[in-house]
Amino acid sequence: MSILTNRHDFLLLFEVTNGNPNGDPDAGNMPRIDPNTNRGIVTDVCLKRKIRNFVELFPPARESDTANDFKILIKQGAVIETEQKPAITAAKDKDNITHLIGSSEAEKAKNWLCREFFDVRTFGGVLSTGDDIMKGSAFGQVRGPVQFSFGQSVDRITPLEISITRCAVTAEKDKGKERTMGNKHIVPYALYVAKGYVSPSFAERTGFTQADLDLFFQALSRMFEHDRSAARGEMIVRGIYDFEHVGTHAGATDEEQKKQNLRESKLGCAHAHTLFEGIRVRLKDGKEFPESFVDYEVVNQWTDATLPKGVRLHLRHEA
Repeated sequence: MSILTNRHDFLLLFEVTNGNPNGDPDAGNMPRIDPNTNRGIVTDVCLKRKIRNFVELFPPARESDTANDFKILIKQGAVIETEQKPAITAAKDKDNITHLIGSSEAEKAKNWLCREFFDVRTFGGVLSTGDDIMKGSAFGQVRGPVQFSFGQSVDRITPLEISITRCAVTAEKDKGKERTMGNKHIVPYALYVAKGYVSPSFAERTGFTQADLDLFFQALSRMFEHDRSAARGEMIVRGIYDFEHVGTHAGATDEEQKKQNLRESKLGCAHAHTLFEGIRVRLKDGKEFPESFVDYEVVNQWTDATLPKGVRLHLRHEA
């Protein structure tokens, strides 16, 4: 297992047609919206949920008992305190042969959880639950190497409330009504942009590997394919632009240059916002309101010649 050594910053484009990408429970499940700009919002938690669901459906095979596994901790019906018990037992076992590393039982338990659960290793989590060794420990809060911003629509959205009827009733007291009314909320069309960041410094702490990153990008590009529902029937990933910081001395043989390159690839060779600003999304001339992706123009100004030195651009998905 090779721990990730290079920083990544990525831009995600995705669209929704006649669906609700992220309902707000505090607003009757209406699509989330920024009241200042009327632009739609999709939370980072919503995007992480899609990644977790994909990996839970399609986990890679585990190579050995001491290798990283791909189970998911945060899932429907899970009790975190219950899931922690095997980690605490392993950390306290003096004859433990699972090669747990750590200066304390709490650190060993944290490392066990990172090794077993892909989402803890990737996104981090709050593990300081219960009354055992994790309570009050600094290892009870794990910062994951992969983090998202909120997704925001490029243009204003117009959420619609659609009334529906159902030929069955929910409660026995309504039996005489024969049918009931309901409603759905949709966004007719919107293109969203989210930003993401991968830190090799935090990857070292959780054991996040290059194989984990490859799995993450696979899940990101296909996360809507197995998340279909009436509310999210037409959600499509339209672009993943991955900026990898490889250092300005990539391929060097000199030991000092190797050290310098290792530091640069970990620290980064350009600010993330500068890289993101080179990908511009705008409506085509003559369009005032988008109806589909063809109404947009995505301009990528970056080429091998114009990218900041030490940065490579991978088009992980473009459609």
